[in-house]
Amino acid sequence: MLRVRDFRLFYVGYTMSQFGTAMSAVAIAFAFLGTGGTATGLGVVFTANIVPMVVFLLVGGALADRLGRRRVMLIADLVRCAAQGTLAATLALGHAGLLLFVAAALAVGAGNAFFSPALSALPVQLAPPELLGDANALLATAEPAAKVAGPALAGILIAVTSPALVIAVDAATYAVSALALARLRLGESSRRADQRRNSLLRDLAEGWAEFTSHPWLWPQTVQFALFNLVTWGPYLVLGPILAEQYLGGARAWGAVLACYGGGAIIGGLLALGRRPCRPLLVGTLATFGFALPPLALALHLPLPAVSAAALGAGLCTAFGGAFATTVEQRLISPEALSRVGAINMVGAFAFGPIAFIATGPEAAAFGPRAVLAFGAAWSAAMTLGVLAFPAIRQLPWPEPRQPASASGDSGPRSERQDGG
Repeated sequence: MLRVRDFRLFYVGYTMSQFGTAMSAVAIAFAFLGTGGTATGLGVVFTANIVPMVVFLLVGGALADRLGRRRVMLIADLVRCAAQGTLAATLALGHAGLLLFVAAALAVGAGNAFFSPALSALPVQLAPPELLGDANALLATAEPAAKVAGPALAGILIAVTSPALVIAVDAATYAVSALALARLRLGESSRRADQRRNSLLRDLAEGWAEFTSHPWLWPQTVQFALFNLVTWGPYLVLGPILAEQYLGGARAWGAVLACYGGGAIIGGLLALGRRPCRPLLVGTLATFGFALPPLALALHLPLPAVSAAALGAGLCTAFGGAFATTVEQRLISPEALSRVGAINMVGAFAFGPIAFIATGPEAAAFGPRAVLAFGAAWSAAMTLGVLAFPAIRQLPWPEPRQPASASGDSGPRSERQDGG
């Protein structure tokens, strides 16, 4: 897959951008606290990064399908580069305050909302049809690899230099990603003039119609939306608390998160070259692994066992996710891929703030271990519920589409194969 020029260019730029993001998450926290900020203010900054994702994802998906995915991603990278560069420069001059941190977080979050739906569809244009699954498997390793190495590198740079420099490095990685996108040999959008005259609402309605037309798609979306609400959100909140209580503190929790990222790298590599006859069945069975980390904490298992559970969950996430993503890219109409991807992401993100807010009161009422045990049981039950759908169990590995035209980002094809 890395022999394909366009994919190699994009993969290098995207991976560097992910490393920059992982580094800046640490740097922003230390930079804000270093200016005299409080924990409450830091929570406001983090929330400002999430809110635009929920607000703009659907619009981002519609614009990616309308204007061209590469174009939208390029603009998003430039916006995020400018936001982080401005924050870094202001920090270096010693003039940064809460409002600037919030403004930068809003800009980066908005860029994410436009970049992510386009990313969900771009591999169709970057990879030969027969290698699409391998492209998705490799892309699944980029973010976890960054989350394993990025924070550690950020910690070293912050100790030696300053948080402002690390944030400036993040801005530079967005510039590298934008340069890689600009060098791709892809044409821009070739949608027909009558399609381009559609309103955004019409585009969104067409995306929703495409989403609901696939009986195997909506059960997965519901599964992940409720999983984030009931299982993963509480795990992210209560995991550090239990780590502090009995695992050994921040260093232990960092090891658990690193194991999750390492497992995702292994899962993505294991998916390379594999073509399961029932890809959604395999992908859904893999989601049983999602319950392992909260279950390990609920059972008060020692650090090696919790780390192993996190590694298993990360492996299952990337391994099954590569197959599910390939199925979506091959069976969903190419003209609607970004919009459908945005609908999936809204489902995944919408309940995140609710989970973060509700977890504290739930833990106070029932205890952290009970909340995590319920989340693990819920995750397993949702997997069984999704497996009850024949469309999930029986869908075969889809045949590749005809190669995308070099002249269009998302243009119509005269002979399109839906693969089933």
